[in-house]
Amino acid sequence: MNSSMEVLDHVRLNFSPSGLLFLNIALAFIMFGVALGIKLSDFTDIIQKPKSAITGIISQFLLLPLLTFLLVIILKPAPTIALGMILVASCPGGNISNFMSSMAKANAALSVSLTAFATLSAVFMTPLNFAIWGNLYVKFYNNQSAQALLRPLEIDQYQMFETVFILLGIPVILGVLFASRFPETTKKIIKPLRTASLLFFIVMVIAMLSANFSHFMRFVHLVFFIVLIHNALALGTGFAFSTLMRRPSADRRAITIETGIQNSGLALALMFNPKIFPPELELGGMAVIAAWWGIWHIISGLTMAGLWARKPIIA
Repeated sequence: MNSSMEVLDHVRLNFSPSGLLFLNIALAFIMFGVALGIKLSDFTDIIQKPKSAITGIISQFLLLPLLTFLLVIILKPAPTIALGMILVASCPGGNISNFMSSMAKANAALSVSLTAFATLSAVFMTPLNFAIWGNLYVKFYNNQSAQALLRPLEIDQYQMFETVFILLGIPVILGVLFASRFPETTKKIIKPLRTASLLFFIVMVIAMLSANFSHFMRFVHLVFFIVLIHNALALGTGFAFSTLMRRPSADRRAITIETGIQNSGLALALMFNPKIFPPELELGGMAVIAAWWGIWHIISGLTMAGLWARKPIIA
């Protein structure tokens, strides 16, 4: 299996920073729509009762990387695939999770808060987790080729703050203020706006995928089930741990989605940073894992959110 996967290392994906810019614009619209259903008191409740937030943070940054490492040991994929899985698990939750939480009738304020905290914490938590679990993987197999890929990650602190402020802060503030100032108008536009913003987001994802469509058609079968299992593990971790911690139903849904929806775009941005991973390194396996994660978690997350949307919240 490893030998067939190693062909992925020679794959070169087309990564477009301008495409990410337009994708972020779509995310900002989505966040505005999500915020229309949030009240300021929802955030104060989280501060006063932080157990759910702490549960989500532990699930995201401690349990998921640990269980990913164990999964890698069990599945024994090629080194680049293994380190790609560890890197994705080390990243914070993705912003699209907030829309999914809102759609799933989850605690949207908790979802937004966890995304904001995780994104800011990623400056030190993502490099730390990648170093810890990546080193353990290298030592476990004594793999020298994997050692070359274990690079110290440098995440721009300003970029992380900018992401939280622009993609989360501004749209959420505007959405909450708009809903409180114009409640009747909000009732009329909230559903159409959310639908339109989601469609815009999907169009942007398809546009970015088209640049690498031939690669996915040729190689996706090599990573399809690995990503499916890994994503199922992430979602299951969030649900099981939040259930163990006896969190309310709406909070469990938010924590499940936050843990299962990873910011694979950050993983790709790190991989394509020549200061971290020199161009001569063959990262095809890592890149394909992260790229397919970015597509699959949208499918799985929207599916789960759609199923939960039909079920009432149980306290």
